[in-house]
Amino acid sequence: MVSTDPANLSTHGFSPNVMHEGVAHSVVVYPNSTADVVKIVKIANKYRMPVVPYAGGTSLEGHFIGHEGGGICIDMSNMNQILEIHPGDSDMVVQSGVDWMEINSTLKEKGIPLFFPIDPGPSATIGGMLSTGCSGTNAVRYGTAKVVLPSGEVIKTRQRARKSSAGFDVTKLFIGAEGTLGIVTEVTVRLAPIIPSQVAIAQFPSVKQATEAVIEILNTGANIQCMELLDSAFMHATNVSGATGNKYDVADHLFFKLQGATPAAIDDTAKIVQQIVKKHDGSKFKRAKTQEEGDLIWQDRKNALFTALAYAGGDAKGWLTDVCVPISNLPQLIEETQKDIEAHGIKYLTVGHAGDGQRPWAY
Repeated sequence: MVSTDPANLSTHGFSPNVMHEGVAHSVVVYPNSTADVVKIVKIANKYRMPVVPYAGGTSLEGHFIGHEGGGICIDMSNMNQILEIHPGDSDMVVQSGVDWMEINSTLKEKGIPLFFPIDPGPSATIGGMLSTGCSGTNAVRYGTAKVVLPSGEVIKTRQRARKSSAGFDVTKLFIGAEGTLGIVTEVTVRLAPIIPSQVAIAQFPSVKQATEAVIEILNTGANIQCMELLDSAFMHATNVSGATGNKYDVADHLFFKLQGATPAAIDDTAKIVQQIVKKHDGSKFKRAKTQEEGDLIWQDRKNALFTALAYAGGDAKGWLTDVCVPISNLPQLIEETQKDIEAHGIKYLTVGHAGDGQRPWAY
């Protein structure tokens, strides 16, 4: 399908969640297969037209904005099929337009005790996630990918086997390339076993102490699925928004997902985490009593963007970016950056995947 409808061109080139000025595309094309993508790329080459791949449209930094001189937007939403599931190999092959939530719901419906270990925003799709190096609140590993290069040539980045010392592992070249090196059409995603988990929270006198606790927790090898860092401004904004009805002390927090094969294993992890929290002057370590309570706490973390926009008020737009450093440098990064922001009088809040040294900032 080809669209030149002005409203559709605008939808694909603008977003209220992006601070950058939007630019409409000249045309939006909806391929149904890798072969269709090849044809589109070859036509673009013939007429020297820029090409912008479009996935779920959930980017907060404007990856899908059009080119000022005009260009072709390739919307991958029709390529949304799960092609193969390999429970014995803990992986599956999907087209790039598949929603990550659809993967987990399909596995659940089929009674397969695996899940896609990633937790980004709703509606994110696999092709866009790979192309932006997305990890969400969990770590993720991508396997092989089928890619259409700018020349129109189709390559497979490696074999489906998890380990191979034969040839280049080209997959990593395309992870985070944002569509500049090629358009991803198929991906092998690696699945993880479903291990019971429990949400817990703790608060700290400062973000610096919270991040120091994160480093020590990671170095113990405690079974943590994810750790999220949320500053006092975010907790205040969450209380004001009231999206889930939860109320928190206005203090810097860590949110955890404690993991273990048995309740006893989760208890052991909780004891380790609680001891380290206390050592770094943390307090009010609390474990969710039920799955529902834990889900609501985690939903407050997932609502970060909309909480931030409501906190800013009016017609404000968020200015968001990810800052990634070695985990040992995280306390220094946060302390110095917060001082810089405050010195310029900018209203801000911070939320981060503390377990992998990533710190998204929202201004």
